[in-house]
Amino acid sequence: MTRVAILWHMHQPFYQDLLTGEHVLPWVRLHAIKDYWGMVALLREFPQVRVTFNLVPSLLVQLEAFAQEEARDRHLELGLKPASQLTADERAFCVQHFFHAQRTRMIDPHPRYRELIEKRDAGAHAGARTQADQFTIDDLRDLQVWHKLAWIDAWYYDHDDRIQRLLGTGRNFTEDDKTVLRQVELELLRRVIPEYADASRRGQVELSTSPFYHPILPLLCDSDIYLRTHPHSRMPREAFRHPEDAAEQLERAVALHERLFGSRPLGLWPSEGSVSDAMVPLVARTGLRWMATDEEILARTQRAPLTRGGDGHLEEPERLYTPYAVTAGGHPVACGFRDHALSDLIGFTYAGWSADGAADDFIARLVTAGRRYGSRTGGEEATIFVILDGENAWEHYDGQGRPFLRALYGRLASHPELLTVTMSEACAAPMATLPSIFPGSWINGDFYIWMGHADDHRAWGQLAEARRTLNQAAPTAAPAALERAREEMLIAEGSDWFWWYGDDHSSDHDREFDDLFRRHVRNVYRALDRPIPEDLFVTNITTQTAALVIEPPTGLVDPSLDGEVTSYFEWMGAGCLDTAIAGGAMQQIDAGRGRIALIEFGFDREHLWLRIDADGPMRTFLAPEVRIRLRFVNPAGVQIVVGAGGLIRLERRETGGNWDTLPCEGLAAAAGQILEVRVPIRCFELPTGGRIAFLVAVEKGGVETEHHPPHTPIELELPR
Repeated sequence: MTRVAILWHMHQPFYQDLLTGEHVLPWVRLHAIKDYWGMVALLREFPQVRVTFNLVPSLLVQLEAFAQEEARDRHLELGLKPASQLTADERAFCVQHFFHAQRTRMIDPHPRYRELIEKRDAGAHAGARTQADQFTIDDLRDLQVWHKLAWIDAWYYDHDDRIQRLLGTGRNFTEDDKTVLRQVELELLRRVIPEYADASRRGQVELSTSPFYHPILPLLCDSDIYLRTHPHSRMPREAFRHPEDAAEQLERAVALHERLFGSRPLGLWPSEGSVSDAMVPLVARTGLRWMATDEEILARTQRAPLTRGGDGHLEEPERLYTPYAVTAGGHPVACGFRDHALSDLIGFTYAGWSADGAADDFIARLVTAGRRYGSRTGGEEATIFVILDGENAWEHYDGQGRPFLRALYGRLASHPELLTVTMSEACAAPMATLPSIFPGSWINGDFYIWMGHADDHRAWGQLAEARRTLNQAAPTAAPAALERAREEMLIAEGSDWFWWYGDDHSSDHDREFDDLFRRHVRNVYRALDRPIPEDLFVTNITTQTAALVIEPPTGLVDPSLDGEVTSYFEWMGAGCLDTAIAGGAMQQIDAGRGRIALIEFGFDREHLWLRIDADGPMRTFLAPEVRIRLRFVNPAGVQIVVGAGGLIRLERRETGGNWDTLPCEGLAAAAGQILEVRVPIRCFELPTGGRIAFLVAVEKGGVETEHHPPHTPIELELPR
């Protein structure tokens, strides 16, 4: 029998500004109505399946506040405000921010929501206020509804009369409809924590915790631990060494867990799977019996890589598929190391598969891994740890991931060779001992994301200075002021602010995260009535991706349609978009796979020409499940689809939302080392001298994995 320990990590940073009371971003609330309740409620259908949910305290306290209507965010307030009363700035905010949802799975399936985003994109070259001017009152009201309705849990889509009525209405919503949707939202928010508590009481689910505000414990203990993996790196101007803060983050987490769920947690997912020898005794002293991290940490600890064969399976499964006891500092803590490849299949790959196909593949991999383990250990049972985010992946899945999860849980419940267990059960009897553990996280086995950039260094220096100010003020400060400053300090230590610094991660909200971090640090000084350093009023973002630059065409082009770089001169007059320079908010979903690197475009007298380069040959990039879509903003509702082998078609969206193929003689593509596309200008039915505007998107298995440019289309004037 192979034991399978699944841990779903549920996490959001602390978005609230304690001074204003506002929650700057809406993700706690939106994920609560889509994922946090539904993920655990789904298990009622599969009573034999046992899993672990890790609930981060910074998420739980915000959930509690939203459920009690004690929390607010601007998205919520403007979503509830009568559409006719929105100011010009508020209309612009709605049009700018109410489309933050995965396009393919959450917007396009709903014709009215898709219509609204296309209306916004038609004015992508304009500012938010100009875009908003194109929206009628009815448009804005429908946008207010769809902004929330698209996030409602899939179970409600199928079983709740109120939601089914709204879905059936689709458009021309009323203010009363918004009230009904708010009632459903509050109902869901209020069901989240009780549902987890009930699942825990019936023994089907184990609930574990993380440090309260999700800090990187090893870096709190000693930021110089980073030099273990990057000995020549530049470092912050002042080291941060406060293991007492790490201990307090753990103690607060345990106390909150006990208050909400009636018992102390037994285990810990350390923030970002981050471990070190210094944090192990802190975990043990808090009474936590197990923790978990990534397989790369085990490989580095043992100074031997965990290698995989051509089939993706481990060559030494007996090293990974067993719990260990980490005894650093003389305080043993059991530790499970996640199978990185299996976890990432759920997180990044299966979204483009059918639910049954993905579940069958995953089960087959588990069975094979367990059998290989048994063959190398004389028949012992393997324990396979699968650990990943419990909310972010489902936006890319059909049906919010519920069809896949039902298929997976159903197979796990009935399989004769697989047994699901909680993390405590998996770690109850460690088979081996590690006297020390390598310092690193579940991402690349190091702390580079949180300490490797100039932006990070500046922020850590600001933290250290604020922490020193707090220590100096402690003997004379009023207790209430000291408590406020202490709370702000602990919040500022969270990992999420640093996640968005540097050039390895970016989103539409980088500046909001940076602003929140600096607000919390400034509030430390405000609480203590101390002067605020001037650099806390200036953004820390210095390594943000360069501004978008689209080089326009300089002359006519005359390529050969063969998918090869036939001549240096054939694309000489073309315009260019270098995606590495352009950057963008969308991360590559399928890590390790190629992506678009360069887009060139131009005209001859009769055709639009495009050249698309990838990280590798386009003939292999265009696998059977891959499509490249040229989405035209002008003319609206038109797209060109290119598939494997250079298959190409021109499509127009009809009133019902379906795409119909249009005849276009001369339309052609060739995929070789590069992709070359030829589009007759007459097919656009635009006047001479008119303008076209388009985006280049890549889909894998029906899921959009990247698009370029990230925020504005390529816009060209047709030749006269």
